[in-house]
Amino acid sequence: MCTAATYKTKDFYFGRTLDYDFSYGHEIAITPRNYSFDFRGKGKQKTHYAMIGMAYVCDNYPLYYDAVNEKGLGMAGLNFVGNAVYREKKEDKDNIATFELIPWLLSRCATVREARQELSNINIWNISFRNSLPPAQLHWIIADSREAITVEAIKEGIRIYDNPVGILTNNPPFDMQMFSLNNFRHLSAKNLPDTFSATLDLKEYSRGMGAIGLPGDVSSQSRFIRAAFIKLNSLSGESEQESVNQFFHILNSVEQQRGCCETEPDKYEITLYTSCCNAEKGIYYYTTYDNHQISAVDMHKENLDAEELVRYPLSEGEQIRFIN
Repeated sequence: MCTAATYKTKDFYFGRTLDYDFSYGHEIAITPRNYSFDFRGKGKQKTHYAMIGMAYVCDNYPLYYDAVNEKGLGMAGLNFVGNAVYREKKEDKDNIATFELIPWLLSRCATVREARQELSNINIWNISFRNSLPPAQLHWIIADSREAITVEAIKEGIRIYDNPVGILTNNPPFDMQMFSLNNFRHLSAKNLPDTFSATLDLKEYSRGMGAIGLPGDVSSQSRFIRAAFIKLNSLSGESEQESVNQFFHILNSVEQQRGCCETEPDKYEITLYTSCCNAEKGIYYYTTYDNHQISAVDMHKENLDAEELVRYPLSEGEQIRFIN
C-alpha cells in the first residue's frame, strides 16, 4: 500500500510513501539523457529527457517506483491489486509494459498535457520483465506544476482522470476515491458551530474538533481521505527548507508503523521510504523507516549527458544528534 502526493509553493514538489512488507532493494537511480532504453515493443531509445527517482535496478535497467524528469514532470506507480487489467500486444498501438510506462512517458513528455497525448495511443502490455518479476498490478499518478491526472488500466480499457486533489492511494478505483470525499465535506480546520440541536448547549472542549471523523486507519481509502484533507489545508513558507519540511509532514500523516498492518503471521507492512522531489530543481529527498534524517540527491550535480545509470544506495540506520 502507498500514498502519493503533490505540493506547490514557489516550486513544485512530488513524492510518495512506499508501504510494503519487504524490499526488493530499491535505490536512487539517475538516468542520464544518453542511457539507452530498450523498450520491448518499441526498440531502443538512445536520447531522451534525464530523470531521477527510486528504482529497483535489475540487469542494469531502472524499474522505477516513482521518478521526476528534468522538465519537472513526475510519475509514480501504486498498487492497484484486483482492478488492474493489461492486454495482449496490439499491432496498431504503442505496446508498453507496466515496468516501462514511467521511463517511456518521462523520457518523452515535458508536461501532463503531453503525457495525455502519448497515453492516447498506448496499450499497456501484459508481459513480464522476467519470469520471476510478473507484471505488477498498478495505477499511476502523473503531475506537473499545473495539473495532475490518474491513469488506470481496467477491464473497460485505459481511464484517465483529472486529479484535482493531487493525491493517490490504492483501491478502490480513483473515481470512487474522489466520490468518497463527499462523505467528509463537513470536515474543517476550524471548530464549527453547534448544529446538533437547538435545545442543547454543546461545548467545544478541545481544539481541532472541526476534523472529528477524519479517518485514522491505514486502509487505502482512509489514507486517501486523510492525505487529501491534510494536503489541501497545509500551509508553509515558500523556501526550500519550509516546503520540503511541510511535504514530509503531509506524508508522515499516513505512514505505517511495524505491527499495525499484519500481512501474514509475524510479517508486517511498513513505510519503507518516503520521498519528496523538487520537480523543478531535480532534487530527490527521502527518509526511510529506519532513518528519519532527510537525505538528498541532486540530479544536476551529475553528468546528465552520460550513458550510464548513476546509483545511490539508501542511507539506512537512524541518525541521532546528541545535544549533551
